[in-house]
Amino acid sequence: MNEDHLQALCDQATMAERARADDAPDWLADHFETFTGALTGERNGTPFPCHFGTNAVERGDLLYTAVPSFTDPEALFGFRDALVEYLDTYRDHAEFAPLVTFFAPPPGGADAFAERDWHETLWHLLQFLHVNDPEPWPADIPTDPDDPYWEYSFGGTAMFPTCRAPFYEDRKSRYCPVSLEITFQPRDVFDGLTHDTEAGARAREVIQGRLGDYDGVCPHADLGDWGVEDDREWRQYLFSRDEAQFPDECPLTVTPEVTAMDADTPGPGVGAD
Repeated sequence: MNEDHLQALCDQATMAERARADDAPDWLADHFETFTGALTGERNGTPFPCHFGTNAVERGDLLYTAVPSFTDPEALFGFRDALVEYLDTYRDHAEFAPLVTFFAPPPGGADAFAERDWHETLWHLLQFLHVNDPEPWPADIPTDPDDPYWEYSFGGTAMFPTCRAPFYEDRKSRYCPVSLEITFQPRDVFDGLTHDTEAGARAREVIQGRLGDYDGVCPHADLGDWGVEDDREWRQYLFSRDEAQFPDECPLTVTPEVTAMDADTPGPGVGAD
């Protein structure tokens, strides 16, 4: 961790230093500034809805990586390897330590993408990770995204990849002006905070109570809970703005067994040719 290259897994202090460096790409500095500013600031007189995220930023507990391309194989394998390292690290780093991933804008800038392109990009990235996952799909997580207990999984770990993107005009809690941003939250960080616990119910009351005021619009219709019969996790990763540009069904194809060609020897760029 904290190695001296763009895609290295790093702690918050290192990412702050990296983003301020003279040779840092502008998009990295913009990402870090807008992310930390959003989570620790207010909008419409209301704090950022997820107080867990705000507290983690203020404590410096989050972990970070950056990805310079949506399509370059070396960049994508570097992304995969940072996520592998993260899963080996986060439990020892802090009690609540999601992985924040900043992506470079597409060629032509963020405005070159329509909403549909951002959805396609997210699922392309998640499919790449899945195909190159060195671990099998968890036995206790369904492979059918239409199951209420389904969750995206990588490295044998179920996780909730919540996203911010440039296409939102309202719903500023999910807005990132720079490019796609994915925060990976392993499901075990929600232990004791599921919808059927008192603590979980209180947390949802606070978060959803802030959402309307912060965003200026009602909470999204797809906002729900894992394991609730009519809720689906995949629809919550990158909320729709225009339903016509949102996938009709989950684009991820799940293969339970390991398909990574380099499962025993992960490393940047391995198997990229």
